[in-house]
Amino acid sequence: MKRWISWMALAAGSVLAGGAIAKVSPSEAEKLGKELTCVGAEKAGNKDGTIPEFSGKWLGTPPGVQYKPHVGQHPVDPYAADKPLYSITAENLAQHAAKLSEGQKAVFAKFPKAFRIDVYPTRRDFRYPDEVCEAARTNALSAELSDGGLGIKNAVKGAVPFPIPKDGNEALMNNMFPYRAFTEDVVRDVANVLSNGNISWGRARNTNLGMVNGPDAINKPLEGRMAYSRNIALLPEREKGGIAVSAEPVNFSKDKRLAWHYDPGTRRVRQLPEYGFDQPMAGTGGKITIDSDRLFNGSPERYNWKLIGKREMVVPANSYKLHGKTVKYADLLKPGVPNPDFIRWELRRVWVVEGSLKDGFRHLYGKRVLFLDEDTWQAAMSDFYDARGTLWQYAFVNHYYAFDMQGWQAGTSFYHDLNSGGYVGYNLFQERDTGPVLNKGDLKPDMFTPEAARSAGT
Repeated sequence: MKRWISWMALAAGSVLAGGAIAKVSPSEAEKLGKELTCVGAEKAGNKDGTIPEFSGKWLGTPPGVQYKPHVGQHPVDPYAADKPLYSITAENLAQHAAKLSEGQKAVFAKFPKAFRIDVYPTRRDFRYPDEVCEAARTNALSAELSDGGLGIKNAVKGAVPFPIPKDGNEALMNNMFPYRAFTEDVVRDVANVLSNGNISWGRARNTNLGMVNGPDAINKPLEGRMAYSRNIALLPEREKGGIAVSAEPVNFSKDKRLAWHYDPGTRRVRQLPEYGFDQPMAGTGGKITIDSDRLFNGSPERYNWKLIGKREMVVPANSYKLHGKTVKYADLLKPGVPNPDFIRWELRRVWVVEGSLKDGFRHLYGKRVLFLDEDTWQAAMSDFYDARGTLWQYAFVNHYYAFDMQGWQAGTSFYHDLNSGGYVGYNLFQERDTGPVLNKGDLKPDMFTPEAARSAGT
């Protein structure tokens, strides 16, 4: 029996047929910054004492940590002295099953000897800047879903639009609009690890410009473009020099994703007729779709989204150790599962959001279940089911609080194919000279146009 936690009555409805859901009352909004954190997490610990109270004692770089922001220094672990409290293995799985997803349990069934979950002390020490908290409070009082759940009205930039969500679409929008880096530049590796341990490699320089979290954007109306992205292929050799640029809207009913690709062979740029949804991401062997980057992104239009509730679960968190510069791919990327020695898991409260494919729509995933960390609103894990309702994939993202941006960064993620036994290590940068360069503030929208892609490729 799963243990579900609810601190308010949930309207566990599906995607809106139209209209908007009412914003929260002033009395509910007053909870923010008191019994709730400023973005809506429960401030108190749990009754068992296994989840601590939110302290929020650190903003940015903690005392005693040597870190130079905005230059791509690899993450520095403020919890390096922590040791696991206990380990979950195939042998003791039954006593911990209520705290695990179906995907985690399936990995244990597939790799009972290799998979292990080391559970560390839960840490809730980092907070958001005051202006982010101000934006979250504004949104709690005014933001509403619009356009059948594909847009948001009366919201401001810089924070989640629904810190006290009432349905699945609102929770999903929080996952899509958390406070995170407004500029990001990273050379990242992609490892497609086959079931026999062989690895095929990809590499790209990925550059992102967020339009909703910059210092000049916070507390401005949430409208226009959400983000721009550019991806320059470096490996494999046959794809080297290819450039993709894309633009992401805020409202998916009024606009759509636009994407262009520069082909170094023809030296031409063409617009991609459709970009997103279940198109496979290059170099992943079909284990990652475009819309499963960060576990979900893009238009929510193909699914009915249901808010199941809140639950205590063991999820990856405070993942500094994994991203250290001393980590070697040969040590990390083992057959079957990544080396458990590098993964930090914590017992945390998560929102569970289920997306079921709508009638008349197609997608590789007939159902997807997202587990959103209450402190960050970002998806920490996801279970993916095929069109027949069979569990197919399990994926998790290793987040860490990035001192550069005073918010949580999506680091390396792992996508497990439960049929083949292979997995993808995505957004790897451990062996690169620099990690993600965050919030340097050196990117502009005109760097993400078709013309810019053509110029960069010549």
